[in-house]
Amino acid sequence: METLLQQMTGGQSPRRGVLIWLSLLCVVVIAAGCTGRLPAGMVGLIPFLMALGGVLNALGEHLDWVRNYLGGGPIVVIFGSSLLVATGGIPTELFTRIADFVRNQGFLALFISGLITGSLFGMDRRLLLRSALWYLPVVVGGVLGAITLAGLAGMLIGTGFVEAVFYVGLPIMGGGMGAGAVPLAEIFANISGSDAATVLSKMVPAVVLGNLVAIIAAGMLEKLGKIKPGLTGNGKLMKSQKAVRHEERVERIPDLAKMGTGLFVATSFYVVGYLLSHFISLHPYALMIFFVGLVKALGILPSRFEEGAALWGDFMVMSLTPALLACIGIGFTDLHQVAQMISLQYFILVVTTVMGAVLGAGLTGKILGFYPIEASVTAGLCMANMGGTGDVAVLSASRRMYLMPYAQISSRIGGSFILLLATALLGLM
Repeated sequence: METLLQQMTGGQSPRRGVLIWLSLLCVVVIAAGCTGRLPAGMVGLIPFLMALGGVLNALGEHLDWVRNYLGGGPIVVIFGSSLLVATGGIPTELFTRIADFVRNQGFLALFISGLITGSLFGMDRRLLLRSALWYLPVVVGGVLGAITLAGLAGMLIGTGFVEAVFYVGLPIMGGGMGAGAVPLAEIFANISGSDAATVLSKMVPAVVLGNLVAIIAAGMLEKLGKIKPGLTGNGKLMKSQKAVRHEERVERIPDLAKMGTGLFVATSFYVVGYLLSHFISLHPYALMIFFVGLVKALGILPSRFEEGAALWGDFMVMSLTPALLACIGIGFTDLHQVAQMISLQYFILVVTTVMGAVLGAGLTGKILGFYPIEASVTAGLCMANMGGTGDVAVLSASRRMYLMPYAQISSRIGGSFILLLATALLGLM
């Protein structure tokens, strides 16, 4: 509970009376949710998700082996909340409300848009231009590593090179379900003359299990960075980047007017990306990143707007990350489906694909001046997860939330690259 309190109070040490009240409120809110007595709308969902995510996060941070080897709190939040769904601890009605809240009512878009604008507008302009130029080759390196190792593993265990690449490697690296596995299945079906539903049924297990393996791998990379400090920039992506001092960002005295400005800037730029997506066949997040990056590179936005966007992004990370992770566990992680798909051979293929992404992105990043762990997380694991929700989970497990813009480039633009690559490979075959 102390961890939850520190998140809610900006890192201050808890006092006994405050801790008691926080515990009581969490018990009341969680009990109301699990008994189906929450108020309608977000006024009921937000406190439930904050309480559940905060309590599970605190539990994960106090379990030494989970914190040291699996990423700590974020892992427990995701799997703990999904376990509550699988065991009936969360009623079906509440599950439906939470899934709709994060998918259709824009909670995920609000969170990611805040991180994108906050991270990009809080970044040095020269660094932004340089990293944008060299980042996409790192993504390609991760893809090549994943596909190569997946194919080799398929040959060794008897699945076959082609089968492993097309039904495990490419779907995992495709950027999720809606923008990855579904169009991949359609492409495969059109070229091969098979049924798209049958193809998709083979791909879905790889995408789901790959996402879970990527989250665990992110926690392990965070631990590796502590053991081998030379491999990580502790949040810096490039070696030429100035030190990222997160503690200074968190400890700034918030200017409430600037925070409101930041909320408006973040959501407005998301609207721009959404409108452009009607004319350009790219995801709104990808178009939003391009537009925000262009504005930042040109230096035309008033400094007050940039400061407000950075402040709003900090607020989202500090206050709502556990809540969003609880949403991911409840609405996007089906433990029954995971249990049905697990076999030793299949698990080996998935783990090998994810490790290929980590190694390929890390090695390419090192050559091009990136820190290997940050390159592996953003250009590797954020290609191997399930899009936006997977990005939040991976970056949270690796303690690198401020790299969200690069994670979104991997998920959105990298996902489009996978579709083109799959089309080209199928055409050759």
